[in-house]
Amino acid sequence: MQFPDYPFNPNRLEVRRGVAMHYLDEGPRDGEIVVMLHGNPSWSYYWRHLVLGLRDRYRCIVPDHVGMGLSDKPDDGARAEPRYDYTLASRIEDLQTLLAHLDVDGPITLAVHDWGGMIGFGWALEHMHRVRRLVITNTAAFPMPAEKQMPWQIALGRDYTVGEWIIRGFNAFSAGASWLGVERRMPADVRRAYVAPYDSWGHRISTVRFMQDIPLRPNDRAWTLLEAAGRRLPEYADRPAFIGWGLKDFVFDRHFLERFRAALPQAERVEFEDAGHYVLEDRHEVLVPRIRAFLDRHPLHAPAV
Repeated sequence: MQFPDYPFNPNRLEVRRGVAMHYLDEGPRDGEIVVMLHGNPSWSYYWRHLVLGLRDRYRCIVPDHVGMGLSDKPDDGARAEPRYDYTLASRIEDLQTLLAHLDVDGPITLAVHDWGGMIGFGWALEHMHRVRRLVITNTAAFPMPAEKQMPWQIALGRDYTVGEWIIRGFNAFSAGASWLGVERRMPADVRRAYVAPYDSWGHRISTVRFMQDIPLRPNDRAWTLLEAAGRRLPEYADRPAFIGWGLKDFVFDRHFLERFRAALPQAERVEFEDAGHYVLEDRHEVLVPRIRAFLDRHPLHAPAV
């Protein structure tokens, strides 16, 4: 299947026995590396404009998390073969497997969106010295702020009966996000590209498992990793960071933005009153050149300051 503005070479890696991850690896092999991590319910397609704007000079590594995009979508049932455990820890392990496979062991730029922030900053708990620049778009790297109420759509999605039936039966989360996640309506072919990977009950497993894995209290599986990432977030204040934020996001709203502002007070920020969750859809014409200029001004070989 062809997707608009996605003229990339596909790559696949078996990250676990019988489970393959699709990823992009675009740009010169010796270019400075930008690792771009998507969230839920999107896939590497979210980053396409940025990849196109950087790949002449920068090496862009963009995985589809297992169960998402063009990656395999295994079941997680006890008798499933192959089986995949849809947890934050699994996502972090997959990212490390991919980077090791690509012999990426030096400095990188970490670009994140939505759950990609939790995955990326979770991975960085063991690799903080390698993260030399940050590009942050509508995401989190810490538990939900106390003053933020859980949106009802997310609360419903965490329900293992009604919520799962609605999301997996009707593709409600992916299809809904393609409408509600933007302020500027997506063209029909772009919206179809966003939802195309989630075309059946089985292929929608990860969209609901991501929601069910959101840590809200200390006994949730992902809590320890996310709490540790949030505690260490201010340690990135000594290196260049860029924040691009859509202020109409009903989940990752101003409460999340304020946490990043406080932790990274020197970050370059671009905030849009007229952009939603998929900020790179709404305002890529502004964001891509701004991010490119930010990367050009702060080369990875320069000492962190």
